[in-house]
Amino acid sequence: MGNTAVVVGGGIGGLAAALGLRLVGWEVTVLERAPAFAEVGAGISLHANGVRALEALGVGEAIRAAARPLYTGGNRTSDGRWLARMDGAALERRLGTPVVGILRADLHRVLREALPAEAVKTGVEVTDVGDAGDADLIVVADGVHSRLRAELFPGHPGPVHSGSTVLRAITEHPFPGLCSDLELTWGPGAEFGHILFADGRAEWHAVLTSPPGVRHPDPLAAMRRRFHGWHDTVPALLDATRPEDVLHHDIHELVTPLPSFTVGDRIAVLGDAAHAMTPNLGQGASQALEDAAVLAACIAAEPTIPSALRRYDAERRPRTRSVARAARQAGRMGHRLTHPLAVALRDTALRLAPSEATLRAVLRHADWTPPRLR
Repeated sequence: MGNTAVVVGGGIGGLAAALGLRLVGWEVTVLERAPAFAEVGAGISLHANGVRALEALGVGEAIRAAARPLYTGGNRTSDGRWLARMDGAALERRLGTPVVGILRADLHRVLREALPAEAVKTGVEVTDVGDAGDADLIVVADGVHSRLRAELFPGHPGPVHSGSTVLRAITEHPFPGLCSDLELTWGPGAEFGHILFADGRAEWHAVLTSPPGVRHPDPLAAMRRRFHGWHDTVPALLDATRPEDVLHHDIHELVTPLPSFTVGDRIAVLGDAAHAMTPNLGQGASQALEDAAVLAACIAAEPTIPSALRRYDAERRPRTRSVARAARQAGRMGHRLTHPLAVALRDTALRLAPSEATLRAVLRHADWTPPRLR
């Protein structure tokens, strides 16, 4: 089997794939089209499966140092009533870790620093597979709007707008007034959530039912108008935000699954390029990290690259398809729900659900055992 790989895309999934392949003895080069890695982006929550994947990739200790354990939270209505509570301590007892919150820039930094500086090349644009050279393995990790996926699967319709858009930001300073670590609030056609980080700051996000391309001259003012009258945490987070820090992105997903996560004898597709999903379960980054760990394990275990790719596809495609489907359904039952009767039925069902049922819903996707890489 060969031992040189090129990873196209220097995001979380691409860097994790490079790290995994290096752990099993491969020479890896990451090609990133951006001229430099800027400290931008908001934050993410990682469930146990994402944390376990990072541990398998050898950066678990660094991630735990940078992340904040999230023990309290749950779902609320726009007037502040609780629908369901999250028990982070129970998750920790069952899975070894609660959900953790981490700045995206910190996660990216930890992965970058675990790689040799010369292994990551910025300012390199790969527009077709030929640009990746003659490596033994090519890993396509260039995101939801992947150019290479379009080349490799010319009959696939590609990503579609999910019907939602997201605005998010991180508070300018530490925000000590929150009553919970991780929270989602639902109202008709909208969701507002927050995550606390290790430095005391908080990220908020607003997911809105919206056609694509809608933008606001002053996004922060638009959010104040949209969420006027919601419980006190919402305006307080908006007031703690600088207008220039608000990010706005339409949410796209691969509704039509790819027919394979591999092409030919040397190409694997990974992360959002393979299975972009809505963020409603908070599983997008964790699934990319799982991909990276499994790909490296398959490469290490199988006698040939083609057999390793077949195994990777067989393990990852059913799993990610199930998670993506569940994320889409969670959105339909969350911020996409607008009919008053449907909202009332959902809220009643959540209030009456026993805590064990809430825990099982999280365990369904978070209870994942990574392969051994070392």
